[in-house]
Amino acid sequence: MASYVHDLAPGRTGGRVLRVAGRAGFTARGVVYVLVGVLALRIAFGDGGEEADRQGALHRIAAQPYGSVLLWVLAAGFAGMTLWRAATAVFGEAGRKKPGNRLLCACRAVFYGSVCWGTAAYAAGAGGGSGGDAASQDWTATAMKLPAGRLLVGAAGLVLLGVGVGVAVRAVQRRFLRKLDTGAMGRRTRSTVTAAGLAGNLARGTVFAGAGVFVVVAAVRFDPGRAKGMDDTLRSFAGSAAGPWLLVAVAAGLVLFGAFSFASARWRRL
Repeated sequence: MASYVHDLAPGRTGGRVLRVAGRAGFTARGVVYVLVGVLALRIAFGDGGEEADRQGALHRIAAQPYGSVLLWVLAAGFAGMTLWRAATAVFGEAGRKKPGNRLLCACRAVFYGSVCWGTAAYAAGAGGGSGGDAASQDWTATAMKLPAGRLLVGAAGLVLLGVGVGVAVRAVQRRFLRKLDTGAMGRRTRSTVTAAGLAGNLARGTVFAGAGVFVVVAAVRFDPGRAKGMDDTLRSFAGSAAGPWLLVAVAAGLVLFGAFSFASARWRRL
């Protein structure tokens, strides 16, 4: 086992395997975000019959010719992302080997592992359960039954809010460019990728922050029904003072984040 892990270290054949796995993962992430953004745009323009979240994206893929095959390909992509994130948790990413960075990579590996499992379950025909919004409310209700449950839920909401704000701040700082091989891009390509990364990460940060606010409200009011998943969070933007145009802006940003994910699959330093 030790020799196997060592073979996955950068610089060996396993390192090339990990790079391929990571690029497949970013491609899979891009597909999902583009579809979520398109579904959110349909909601903004009054055609919101499908959920604008990962579940809705999987449903849309399943409805296509050879949809089951495409879902398995997507699951394989997320499996690749899980493997790559797990490896960065062990070896560090791009020279960053601090415990905090490794812990973050480990958390991301767990997250993408769950995404891979959910996608595979959907491909196998077991994905007809409750979507993201119901799951968020179920988790909130379960957590609130625990000792100090309201504090736990409130803390989780604050963490999600903080993550969203952090994503937005790093987007404004263009920190995402540090992970890309921008020297391999032409000037126009770099400008396009920068714009997609900025708008996409701002939109993603807005969704995370909005969902975090709803979780905090659920804790304060002791009402699990106040918690919202991605779909309900996006729909809430349409009811804001800015009207549906805020949802249009966020939805377009999610599509651009999908495009940025494709750029990451091509130019990210892995």
